Amino acid sequence: MDSKIKDILKKIDALNETLGKEYEKLAKKYGFSFSQKGIIFAEEFRKRNKALRIPAWKYAVPKNILHVVSMPFIYMMIIPAVILDIFITVYQQVAFSLYDIPKVHRDEHIIYDRRLLDYLNVIQKINCLYCSYVNGLFSYSLEISARTERYWCPIKAANKLKFPHNWYDDFADYGNQKEWQEKFNDSKVFKK
Repeated sequence: MDSKIKDILKKIDALNETLGKEYEKLAKKYGFSFSQKGIIFAEEFRKRNKALRIPAWKYAVPKNILHVVSMPFIYMMIIPAVILDIFITVYQQVAFSLYDIPKVHRDEHIIYDRRLLDYLNVIQKINCLYCSYVNGLFSYSLEISARTERYWCPIKAANKLKFPHNWYDDFADYGNQKEWQEKFNDSKVFKK
């Protein structure tokens, strides 16, 4: 890989570390901390958050007719999502075992921590559960497909991708046949 690209990637890693520290500051600002049991809010923040909660009965009456019209289209997407979930999970169990690729852990992608927010009513929590599942499923699926691509076709595109996945930086440069041969079907990379 080109040294200038490596330098840029190091800068990105440093920025990600700085970003992590900023998230820690936000946790302090909004009164929560992480423990082995999960996320814990300080009592004063819990009380304040509960006071801001919109009652479910008020929330159930939509303020905008467009919300009512769109709801069936939003929620019917659960059907293809569940089908994707089943197929991608079965695919991973079979293919990753055959190629010695470590399996992706669902709980690193499908995270249901929004249910702990006291300022959400029960309807909002159900909506958040749905979004957490579907978006987490897409993240889970992306990681499975990214590992598959890393194993079978680790070649960067000639043009810059808008949102490359986490394995993309480890791909062979476009046109670098020697680097591609080194990376093709390499399951050892996942153990690093």
